[in-house]
Amino acid sequence: MVLNKVVLIGAGNVATHLGKALLKMGYDVLQVYSRTVASASVLAEKLKTSYVTSLEEVRCDADLYIVALKDAALQELVPQIVKGREEALFVHTAGSMPMPIWKGHALRYGVLYPMQTFSKQREVNWPEVPFFIEAENKKDLEVLKELAGKWTEKVYEATSEQRKYLHIAAVFACNFSNHMYALCDRLLCQHGIPFEVMLPLIDETARKVHEITPKEAQTGPAIRYDENVINRHLDMLKAEPTIQELYEKISKSIYNHDKL
Repeated sequence: MVLNKVVLIGAGNVATHLGKALLKMGYDVLQVYSRTVASASVLAEKLKTSYVTSLEEVRCDADLYIVALKDAALQELVPQIVKGREEALFVHTAGSMPMPIWKGHALRYGVLYPMQTFSKQREVNWPEVPFFIEAENKKDLEVLKELAGKWTEKVYEATSEQRKYLHIAAVFACNFSNHMYALCDRLLCQHGIPFEVMLPLIDETARKVHEITPKEAQTGPAIRYDENVINRHLDMLKAEPTIQELYEKISKSIYNHDKL
């Protein structure tokens, strides 16, 4: 089955990048939905299409509805999204939400999960992004495989159970590590040091895990549990009890993980 006419439900980071890519690939992006005019209109303008802020106004003639919403909103809005459009193919882009969320509402449904961190101000290198797909039937699985294959060769089938663990692993690899950068930036700023001095260290750490395992790449005082250094650092963080606690717990985690 050829999918040509697409409606985007959502106008956040994921929807923005998927929409821009779909437009470049020649798909007809019929419409954008978002609950706020500000978000919907900005994306619609980029995609040279129309927008709505009411699900009742969403067009019913699309082949594919790509739903990129927050998990709570997705769960709540599924019946409204599908109503009157039951013959189309519906996919969500959420890593942590199961495929059967569509069951009992849509006839054809699945998941199209691009595992990447998305920011509107940065372009996406799509060939490097892995897509994880799942569908209610084999025919639609092939449809999604072909669609994802237009973005990247890294297309994998993953069950809802597998995808849950992909998502939590991605939180550790991406979200938590970025939060560490934010704490690093905060500490440096307090002492008049620019964050950019850390970039070579950050880049080399990331490069290493392309060649060796994360366990092999681990360095620093925690891996040998150098108590003199660790206790000195903890003392320096007295004024930041939350960061101090985090430092202590992560240091113990690093040390204990190395013993596994």
